Amino acid sequence: MLDPKILEDFGAKMSALLANSPAADIERNAKAVMSGMFAKLDLVTREEFDIQAQLLARTREKLTALEARVAALEQSRSGQ
Repeated sequence: MLDPKILEDFGAKMSALLANSPAADIERNAKAVMSGMFAKLDLVTREEFDIQAQLLARTREKLTALEARVAALEQSRSGQ
């Protein structure tokens, strides 16, 4: 039966080997490039998007209410 200590040591050595491999450098470089590209775009977080969507919904509700109020005032004024 395999000794768990041997498996742990093997896993640790593999992790260290992968961390020092060119693949890790490629991953770090790719992340840096993607971060740079995203920084150039005018992106917002999901939280900011949701807040703006709620604000827009409330604004639409107020606009609808104001339109109805103006229509009622115009109708009462033309009825006089």
